[in-house]
This record gives sequence, C-alpha cells and structure tokens, in this order.
Amino acid sequence: MSRFTIDIDNTFDKTLSNLQDRSSASSKAEVIRNAVAVYNYLKSATPKDPQTGLQVVSIKDSDGAEKQVMIP
Repeated sequence: MSRFTIDIDNTFDKTLSNLQDRSSASSKAEVIRNAVAVYNYLKSATPKDPQTGLQVVSIKDSDGAEKQVMIP
C-alpha cells in the first residue's frame, strides 16, 4: 500500500472528523478513501452533457427536492 502525507487546514480536518463520526469509517484516511471511490464512480458513470461538456448528477435531498450537482 502506498503512503501519502498531506497538509490540511483546520476546517478540512473538522470536516473529516465530522464525516468520520457520521459514517462507519474507522479513520480519517478511510473517509478520504471512501470519498475518492465515490468520486471515481461518479466520474465513470456520469455522461458528459454534449452541449456543455459538464457532468451533472441529480440528487434528491431529505425533503424530496431535486438538486443538480456538477461533478468537477
């Protein structure tokens, strides 16, 4: 397994901690691995809009409102 060292600011560290607490992740590294896996899936499974060249996913929030999220 490769090892990486990254510098993160306090805000990002708090975000990782929050995500770890809200998920089954055992570590912040696992939160990052899960996020990369989801991003990889979305990039490969979402077609580009032929007119804009953007990849957009539709997501329904907890209230049932549909939102469009651009995949950078």
